[in-house]
Amino acid sequence: MRDILNDRVREADSHLYDKLDRNRVRCYSCGHCCPIPEGQPGVCKVRFNRGGTLFVPWGYVAGMQCDPIEKKPFFHAYPGALAYSFGMLGCDLHCAYCQNWVTSQALRDPNAVSPPLEVTPELMVRDAVAQGAKVLVSTYNEPLITSEWAVAVFREARQAGLLTGFVSNGNGTPQVLEYLRPWIDLYKVDLKSFDDHHYRQLGGRLQPILDTIRRLHEMGTWLEIVTLLIPGFNDSDGELRRLTEFVCSVSPDIPWHVTAFHQDYKMTSPEDTRPEDLLRAAAIGRAAGLRYVYTGNRPGETGDLEDTRCHHCGETLIRRHGYFIEEYRLTAEGCCPACHAAIPGRWSRQFDGQIAASPFLPRRRAQLVKILTRQ
Repeated sequence: MRDILNDRVREADSHLYDKLDRNRVRCYSCGHCCPIPEGQPGVCKVRFNRGGTLFVPWGYVAGMQCDPIEKKPFFHAYPGALAYSFGMLGCDLHCAYCQNWVTSQALRDPNAVSPPLEVTPELMVRDAVAQGAKVLVSTYNEPLITSEWAVAVFREARQAGLLTGFVSNGNGTPQVLEYLRPWIDLYKVDLKSFDDHHYRQLGGRLQPILDTIRRLHEMGTWLEIVTLLIPGFNDSDGELRRLTEFVCSVSPDIPWHVTAFHQDYKMTSPEDTRPEDLLRAAAIGRAAGLRYVYTGNRPGETGDLEDTRCHHCGETLIRRHGYFIEEYRLTAEGCCPACHAAIPGRWSRQFDGQIAASPFLPRRRAQLVKILTRQ
């Protein structure tokens, strides 16, 4: 796998690395800001120094799927739209509960094997248009560490009239966010904890994620935040209070999704998150001042916490069950029909229905070529 990926690279964008002495480089694609010696990769395992030049992944995908945009999750961005989702390999964290570990932990875990597929940006965008997608989303692995490839794809997407997004752990830098700024419309950040010690257990630090959240909001990128609620790890009242108070301090209009943990990868305990745990966390978020709090991964089990309600009058605007839109009542201007309050988000002029309420593989996937051996 290492040999295969080493042949599918390109020099990093000059905005995302510096050349140092003794043939070292410093990478700015994620918050680790790795100083990388000659012949070595960074923490992510996929950006590496060859001869004093930083090389980065290019020309392949390791996963590709058409998702309802609600799966990302984006609840305040084009409800019902189809998101053409793609990912590469590698991650700058090593979460023991990762649901995408087969792609994210490639080259770090010998059991993480996801054969990459050769592809061009043009082919992916044509396929996305043919499927009826409205948004292209870089996801499945950590997209910050493959930002150059994402921008190449997003350039093509913009020319085709598509929107773009990241589903990310948020471990960014000022350099990478400024590089992405012209090419990205939507950004979901996983705020995994509000305890630096917990973040270090996952292979990162808390502060770069908080800085990314602030910077994205200042940039005007549409932002939604997700916290996977893990019993005994990040679910204490005090930690949830600090986390939601921070989000509210950035903006009370940022949607916060608190989602249910289930056992996965190396984390086979604790027990799965219960609906009552989600309800408790949601109440803390609302008490902190957040106007849009949602629960996830337990459809139909948490009352109206899958629905979008007007923050001003309480009118139900979008009714959901899981990823399925059951009712849509926003006006063409993105306002509440009852009190006319503007609802923060990115809205279409009208609800065009829902292409799919569950993920599916693109029909034309056969056009992609599986990479089996080093070329």
